[in-house]
Amino acid sequence: MNEPLFVIPLWADLSAVALGGLQGALFASGFRGQRRLDLLGVAIIGIVMGMGGGLIRDLLLNVTPTTLQSNWYLITAVAAALLGMLLATILERVSWLIVGLDALVIGLFGAFGTSKALYLGLPEVPAIFVGVAAAVGGGILRDVLMGLPVAIMHVGSLYAVAAGAGCVVLTVSFSLGAPLTAAAISAVAVTTVIRLLAVVFDISLPEQRALYRRKVAVETSAIAVVGGTRAADNGDAGATG
Repeated sequence: MNEPLFVIPLWADLSAVALGGLQGALFASGFRGQRRLDLLGVAIIGIVMGMGGGLIRDLLLNVTPTTLQSNWYLITAVAAALLGMLLATILERVSWLIVGLDALVIGLFGAFGTSKALYLGLPEVPAIFVGVAAAVGGGILRDVLMGLPVAIMHVGSLYAVAAGAGCVVLTVSFSLGAPLTAAAISAVAVTTVIRLLAVVFDISLPEQRALYRRKVAVETSAIAVVGGTRAADNGDAGATG
């Protein structure tokens, strides 16, 4: 017997794709000099941001990519990217709107990914993983294509954590008997709120280098003395030279 199909409403899926494409254009518009992008470059970033999460989700679930089953996904991603490029100057003035859209996109892709994984019978933890991968996948692909450090791996406002929290809420709600649609809406809301609060209050995970330094300081108190001695020796050497 064939697996039952999980169908995300087309309007909802295209809305997420459009918002992702718009984000991609705004990101691309920030480059200057030799790194500036032409129309094709902006369109590619828009496609990656708008469709990357869905493609990663379906590849992880080993199903036919939904975004390649209709003309509207590519058209929507490219059109949103080009529109975003034309309106970049205006949209950059309302940074709060961009932050809000970013949070909403993360929530939508995370909820879609986890919902589809649960519907296809994946256990709870892998389903959450699929949702988070879908939420951050477009941003990872964008950074790799542009030769940039992958944003989610560096210190900054909560991104993948916000997506993970929403996916956990969805999974727990669904396990407790809530309808999948209602659980998905709750997940989008939770992810959006956590992401917005993280940006507004500049909340982030502890920096690993700071943690490492504290660990070393606790394990040995001689490092500072050795460093000071070496510095003094170097100063003496410089004075005699």
